Amino acid sequence: MNNKMIRAIGAGVLVSVWLALTGFAWFGPKQEISDAERRPLDQMPEITWESIQNGKFMQDFESFTLDQFPLRDSFRKAKALFHYNVLQQGDNNGIYVVDGYAAKQEYPLNETSVANALQRFNHIYSKYLENTNCNIHFAIVPDKGYYLAEDSGHLAMDYEKLFSLVQEGTPWANHVDLTDTLTAQDYYRTDTHWRQEKLIGAAAKLCQAMGVTAPKAEDFTVSQVERPFYGVYYGQAALPMDAEYIYTMNSKVISRCSVFNHENNRKTTVYDMSKLSSKDLYDVYLSGATALLTITNPNATTDKELVVFRDSFGSSMVPLLVQDYKTVTLVDIRYINSDFIGNYLQFNDQDVLFMYSTLILNSSAALK
Repeated sequence: MNNKMIRAIGAGVLVSVWLALTGFAWFGPKQEISDAERRPLDQMPEITWESIQNGKFMQDFESFTLDQFPLRDSFRKAKALFHYNVLQQGDNNGIYVVDGYAAKQEYPLNETSVANALQRFNHIYSKYLENTNCNIHFAIVPDKGYYLAEDSGHLAMDYEKLFSLVQEGTPWANHVDLTDTLTAQDYYRTDTHWRQEKLIGAAAKLCQAMGVTAPKAEDFTVSQVERPFYGVYYGQAALPMDAEYIYTMNSKVISRCSVFNHENNRKTTVYDMSKLSSKDLYDVYLSGATALLTITNPNATTDKELVVFRDSFGSSMVPLLVQDYKTVTLVDIRYINSDFIGNYLQFNDQDVLFMYSTLILNSSAALK
């Protein structure tokens, strides 16, 4: 076989592959959602004369073909391995892995975002809490990078400055430092969140600050959720990482609590096992992202009430704080406008806890 024939065969193979991939992109089945990346995938754009003229069709079509490319997840994984192992890059898609723990490179500190968050918190204080007898506390949840970035040589925000800005910006709150109660191993390897079964120390510090009974490990039964858990970083990093498991911590107090979801007027339990079919298993904790929940504890040792302004980290922490409280209300101002809170809550004599992660503080546009 001469060189001319070999080149012709090679060209034919390349054209065939190109035609097959093009045909698949145009006419093959379309995925609506990427389970790995937990985001909707672009669909075939509508062809109009206007979109062709202004170039929007080709721009949208390029995004569509990238999202619907055959074997897309396999190619993403191959690219990630090449960047990590061959090019020796420190991260892929902004995600880095240290000792098996994946974290997002959070850099730099966004002081404008922190100021926006503080404005929201101060609005809540001045509208509802000022001149009340409420005991107000504030706790920042450090993201995993706080424990991983510096020692591994990755860029990280100025955490100490963030803590200082929040403390100076909320002088009306008692600030509780949780950083010394946690390590990187207290977080999921493939996800942003902390592990509930590792939070006894952090929960005890919060309870001590609020003057209520601190949880003890021996009070709880730890149970594994059967379905394996792949966190948000698993898909974003596109690197091979093993599945892990979520655990729930139950007790006589928690098992008797009821949870009322004000969004859908539905009563549930602290651990919502209907969420086992959710794309994010972390939703098992207090039903996941919800604007307003009230936990009622019929075995409370006091008549005290607790209100927690929180993000998703609060879903797994708050069940560990309920022992002394008659009711615990969780408010997530990513999903409810803070001006509407007064329609559901009256503030007087409660304990109030603001608990937000550094991830939210550094990217606070979602706070209403």
